[in-house]
Amino acid sequence: MPGERRGSPGTVLFGHTYSVSDVYKNPRGRLAVRQWCTDTLAQADFPITRTIVTTGAGEVALVSAGDGEPHVVVVPGTGFNAAVALPWLRALSARWATTVVDLPGQPGLSDPHRPRRDRAAWYGRVLDEILSVADLDRVVLVGNSLGAAVALAAGSPRIAARALVSPAGIIRLSMDPALVVASTRWLLRPTLGHTRGMLRLFVGPGGEPPQTEVDWMALMAASCRPTLAPPPLPAQVLARRAELPCAVGVGEHDRFLPPRRLAPALRRTMNADLRVFPGMGHLTTPDHLDEVVSLVAGVAS
Repeated sequence: MPGERRGSPGTVLFGHTYSVSDVYKNPRGRLAVRQWCTDTLAQADFPITRTIVTTGAGEVALVSAGDGEPHVVVVPGTGFNAAVALPWLRALSARWATTVVDLPGQPGLSDPHRPRRDRAAWYGRVLDEILSVADLDRVVLVGNSLGAAVALAAGSPRIAARALVSPAGIIRLSMDPALVVASTRWLLRPTLGHTRGMLRLFVGPGGEPPQTEVDWMALMAASCRPTLAPPPLPAQVLARRAELPCAVGVGEHDRFLPPRRLAPALRRTMNADLRVFPGMGHLTTPDHLDEVVSLVAGVAS
């Protein structure tokens, strides 16, 4: 991927040999990210528990809250983690036991290494192992953006259903000229102004991105090597995942995944209907979390 260092050859994970890279630009960036996440979790205004599990991909951080069945496991999108997803955890844990995963190789509190190639299959194996090591069964996976592709790549028998929000892994993400310009400006000079300007394209018309996301994305661009969106998963994988209950939602104004493109692809690959969230862009703000809870409730029986 552009901007990543050459990986370390010969790293063996899950019986496969990978060349791996580090998500952080330098140790100072890793420290800054970990401190931000730790401080944000410490300021949570509802009870949470933090756990570290050891996997073939290194240590993985989990943050949990709530009780009640089934167990909901949230897999965040590219560059996101449990600290940024606290509003998701609060909303979902009001109804179900909920755990948010910090994916390895993404900025957060888990191992910083990720393979340079074949990431979707690798992340699927990582998530399967996390469910096993954490002894989570009859799980409803809630995947957002990259996390949706990971939830689709995972094939553990511990998975009972999936709810996917703004999902990667089904079609290629669109990048219109405005997104390209704003994203390039953000990566080259991640000021709060440039970050806010880019994230305005991630929300509905006239909306403002939450300050937490602005602060986080500015820090992430300064400290980390962001990855590109994953390509669509193989058709045979999507067809197998359609054998379990799966609800899919996307924002009405999602510029990466326009409903007019996603809906027919979802029907063709998984024989499923798309739910469109009114007024929402690609970024799920707290104002739209009731829609997410409703989507999950549809498969969490």
